[in-house]
This record gives sequence, structure tokens and C-alpha cells, in this order.
Amino acid sequence: QVQLIESGGGLVEAGNSLRLSCTTSTRTFSTAVMGWFRQAPGKAREFVAAISWRVANTFYADSVKGRFTISRDTAKNTLYLQMNNLKTEDTAVYFCAAGQNYGAGQSSFVRVGSAYDYWGQGTQVTVSS
Repeated sequence: QVQLIESGGGLVEAGNSLRLSCTTSTRTFSTAVMGWFRQAPGKAREFVAAISWRVANTFYADSVKGRFTISRDTAKNTLYLQMNNLKTEDTAVYFCAAGQNYGAGQSSFVRVGSAYDYWGQGTQVTVSS
């Protein structure tokens, strides 16, 4: 069973930064893509960013483009999300996810939750004004 473990969440003031990490419990499970999603209270889960595991192609939601950076360390089997210039509307539980299918790199594919096979438990990010 693959486990994804997120860390790095917390409480910060608007304008500050946080870096989330997501470590997988196994070295490989034919990872093709990994992503970050978030869910705010009372709202549906939404796509934040994704990265192809092999060649590091990246995808971002418009709401975070230019502020967030997704990256991965294949040697450490770890996914990162650097979040800069945080806003109160970024407050949410952030989930990492891993998928075995990259969907030929189509942006529309990696932005939906159904593209991913494994999910972490989530880490809370709270941005105060």
C-alpha cells in the first residue's frame, strides 16, 4: 500500500511563505504524475498544481500561478509546493496525490482528481489577514 505523507502546513500571515512537502512510502510505484489539491471549508476540492514525475513538466491553477512553485526530488521520492505571497483565500487543507497515468501530458487530465490513484491525509494551511 502506498502512503503519501504531507508536512509543512501551518498558520502564517498574508504575504508570507510556506513550503509543503509530500513523501511517498515506497520508492517507486510507476509514478507518472504528482499533484497538489486543496479544499477550503464548505467548498469543493480544487486543483492547485501538478508535475510529471519523469521530466518535471508543470501545471498550475490560474489562482496560484506566479506565486506557487511545484517541484520534486526523485532521489528522495518527495514532492514540494513552495507557496509565496500567500493570501487569505489560500486557506485550506492541502492534499498531495500520485498517479500512475500521465494522460499524455494533457493539462485537462492532470487537473482532475480522478487522474490520481493515491492521496495523502492533508495538511492545514491557514493564512491570516
